[in-house]
Amino acid sequence: MICRRIVLLIVILLLMPALVLATPLADKVVEHRLANGLRLLMVERHDTPTVAAYITIGVGAVNETSETRGVAHLLEHMLFKGTTTLGTTDYAKEQPLLAEIEQVGTELDRLRSQPDADPVKINALEGHLRELQERHRPFVIKDVFSQLYSENGAVGFNAFTAKDMTTYLVSLPSNKLELWALLESERMKHAVLREFYTERDVIREERRRSYETNPDGLLYETLLATAFTVHPYRNPIIGWHSDIASLSLAETRDFLHRYYAPVNTTIALVGDIRAADAIALVERYFGDIAPGDPVPPVTVVEPEQRGEKRVTINFDAEPRLSMAFHKPTLPSKDDYVFDLIDQVLGQGRTSRLYKRLVEELQLATSVSVHGAPGSRYPNLFVIEATPRHPHTVSEVEAALIAELDRLRSEEISKYEIEKARNRLLTDNLRALRSNSGLARMLTTYQTLAGNWRYLVTYEEKIGGLTAADVQETARRWLTPQNRTVVTLVREEVKP
Repeated sequence: MICRRIVLLIVILLLMPALVLATPLADKVVEHRLANGLRLLMVERHDTPTVAAYITIGVGAVNETSETRGVAHLLEHMLFKGTTTLGTTDYAKEQPLLAEIEQVGTELDRLRSQPDADPVKINALEGHLRELQERHRPFVIKDVFSQLYSENGAVGFNAFTAKDMTTYLVSLPSNKLELWALLESERMKHAVLREFYTERDVIREERRRSYETNPDGLLYETLLATAFTVHPYRNPIIGWHSDIASLSLAETRDFLHRYYAPVNTTIALVGDIRAADAIALVERYFGDIAPGDPVPPVTVVEPEQRGEKRVTINFDAEPRLSMAFHKPTLPSKDDYVFDLIDQVLGQGRTSRLYKRLVEELQLATSVSVHGAPGSRYPNLFVIEATPRHPHTVSEVEAALIAELDRLRSEEISKYEIEKARNRLLTDNLRALRSNSGLARMLTTYQTLAGNWRYLVTYEEKIGGLTAADVQETARRWLTPQNRTVVTLVREEVKP
């Protein structure tokens, strides 16, 4: 009992600085909405002369159709290619060549899609496209955004595409904030999708490397495609191979112009700024951009799973296992409960699964849990494990199921739930310490939850949960009929 009290005291002492940080957050965030719908969130922090700038657009892979799967990820790549004034030596001369490249590329895609197409014509068009691309190459200035940011002291310039959103981020000296406004507004206004067919081939190779020849990527992709029957969460962010090959420049441009627009955009600026000055700056550079079309909600509802789903992948790699359960998403109470379950089962060396499977039984070399693949719509609670030789995925699966049965049948101790709650709050609040962490969380929760104040109410919601809530949620969702299991095993070669 004394040891437990000491541990709890240490946790509280570690938590206190973060709690002090979080307490005034609701009062420190300044909100501004432009007439075109763009939302701006700002927090002034004058400790260092830097600012984190995050732009999150509420569109991702979940918003694609069967004709446009993979387009959000493709656009993430394409929006680094420049604009009518950036990334080109002479756009007036480049433009007609870009139009010719698109015309030839479109015709080539059309012919390739026909099973009886004349291979001679295809070869001729491929040669013509290569010739046009060679002529276009001198007009291209590579990595123009990265160069400009780097030359002006910026770091962390990057982007990522998720199921529910796309984010562009950078941290830079606060006296260079106008450079950021110029570059990012120019990208939103006048993006040019140059080198489209070259980049499309790059992404096809990325898919081969990350999914088709990667056991972890293949396992995860198969899990989603098996667990979800109709919801677009089943599709990979990068798209299926045939999707990437058939994406057209016209479809990509249309997706960009409709959705990568102010009405779907949240900007967070955190750091050495003055809110009034930042508002004026954003109004000046972003205020004249057309609102765009609101991203329509996904109306497809995944039907209730009524029986276990199971797939085995034969692949030349070490065996591994992935198990998933459907669950609700925020703001459901059960979603908060799953944050606690995540901590109890799989986070750290003191978690139940690590202690039981890795240390005690020595069945696995690793075990982890996480939510996937998105957060705007009902999602999955995922458990992944890698067996320790000579143990099998079947042995690991049996041990996992035993631990899940224990969670459903035995009420969790107050000490264990408090440890999980404190670690969860500490991790979340620690992320608020950095400008980038806070900017990321503000744009993420504004986009996913519709209100950044999810950050403020989170501690209260987690604090109100009980051991009975954990057991009830586990009984409701962690059931055999709600389970999807995908195993990857090395196929035995028969003599």
